[in-house]
Amino acid sequence: MASGGLQLLGFVLAFLGWIGIIISTAMPQWKMASYAGDNIVTAQALYEGLWMSCAMQSTGQIQCKVYDSLLKLEGNLQATRALMVAAILLGLVAVFVAVTGMKCMKCMEDDQVKKMRMAVFGGVIFIIAGLAALVATSWYGNRVARAFYDPFTPVNTRFEFGSALFIGWAAASLAMMGGAFLCCSCPRRETSYPPTRGYPKNAPSTGKDYV
Repeated sequence: MASGGLQLLGFVLAFLGWIGIIISTAMPQWKMASYAGDNIVTAQALYEGLWMSCAMQSTGQIQCKVYDSLLKLEGNLQATRALMVAAILLGLVAVFVAVTGMKCMKCMEDDQVKKMRMAVFGGVIFIIAGLAALVATSWYGNRVARAFYDPFTPVNTRFEFGSALFIGWAAASLAMMGGAFLCCSCPRRETSYPPTRGYPKNAPSTGKDYV
């Protein structure tokens, strides 16, 4: 029962992490900047994500524009996109594999060892997906931080970390933690010992010798 509870907890954490990775990928707030200008009325917030850039006016109106061409994007942004999409696809595969190996499911009930190995394999895929998302978000965040502290970057165009980055970091951590819990449900190999042989008991002596 303890291993089943740990397995269920791991799957729930990993699944929530996978959902968080999807949300982080779709959000446009990967980096953000505020610009007030000479008049507070013209204040606006700028957001940039993996797929679009948005501007929010002081009146609350938001305007977003999808990036026109994939070939015009920077190589770093394309690599970040690829890693996040790969993390989502790996997470989808991990969900199906881990569900097959869950103890509460009726699939593969005739072979419990293979069933638990499927859950472990799903946990490994969840860990890989979380690592891909963690690399993508950390790489993007490092670029934002370097541009922010670059003295040649104009003050009005200095971006900071957006909420999508924090969600991505938390989601990647949940996916890896859940995958680790799933891996802890690996069946232990039992050591088999040869059966002990009983020694024949000596017949009680009757005190009579037969020739």
